[in-house]
Amino acid sequence: MRLLIAGWQGQIGSALVSLVPRRADVKSFAVGRPARDLCEQPTLHRAMSNAAPDVVISAAAYTDVDAAETDEAEAWALNCDGPRMLAELAAERDIPIIHLSSDYVFDGLGERAFREDDSPSPGTVYGASKLAGEQAVAAVAPKHAILRTSWVFSASGSRFVSAIVERARAGEPIEAVNDRVGSPTYAPHLAAAIIDLAGRLTAPEPKPGSGGETQGASAAFGTFHAAGSGTATWFDMAQAFCGALADAEKASAAPPVVRPVASAPTSMGAVRPVNARLDCARLAEMHGISLPRWQEGVRDCVAELMRTCASPSAAE
Repeated sequence: MRLLIAGWQGQIGSALVSLVPRRADVKSFAVGRPARDLCEQPTLHRAMSNAAPDVVISAAAYTDVDAAETDEAEAWALNCDGPRMLAELAAERDIPIIHLSSDYVFDGLGERAFREDDSPSPGTVYGASKLAGEQAVAAVAPKHAILRTSWVFSASGSRFVSAIVERARAGEPIEAVNDRVGSPTYAPHLAAAIIDLAGRLTAPEPKPGSGGETQGASAAFGTFHAAGSGTATWFDMAQAFCGALADAEKASAAPPVVRPVASAPTSMGAVRPVNARLDCARLAEMHGISLPRWQEGVRDCVAELMRTCASPSAAE
């Protein structure tokens, strides 16, 4: 199976590129920065021709949620125009496209996890541009799988992980927000799920009478939620990281104190959703894919930090 990965330098894209070599049945081709290349038809045409992919993975995005409030043109270009062009090329070749989206397409309110059939209502430029990207992909590519995810983190590329590890190693007290809840997602876990989904989307369709026709080929496509199992606040995650880091480094001292704090009001940038939980039952029901619990992601992330012996990047 040949994958064309657009946006290979982001957390999800880099996790995909790292994971593919471990799979003898998968080969990847990546296109990425300069980011504007992903909005240029000639660049995408060349990438598609050179890769001859079986599946296109649209992982490129403008992810600076605060900057998007004033840099609207660039956010819309990368989050809507680029994915639409990729989807058009995938449709021309009659191959599936897997497009990564975000919980920010919702209003971030409510007392339960968001389902795929809940009405989107983004409250930020970032969320609006991601929703427009979803709609553009769905409009031009019949064989599309839109994956919304939440609170992605990794050993490199996550500001949250970088800050927690730095303070924990310095023995400094840590303050973490305890009034926002989400579905934390470890990037390599999501990457593995994407590759599994790509395999399922390219599998031969069941023959009539084989017992697989009740679902229908079209049911394999559509919008799905894909996030780590379980929910947490940033305070929960900070505590889990500190404990896992202390265990991994066999620290004699107790983990640093983590203090719960309320979200600070902001006069600049974007408002963060209070509720970023995603209900991922549909992906499990339709494709048999469930991501591990977020606590496993924390342990795996710390283990990766120990293996690389390098401080995580401050870039998100």
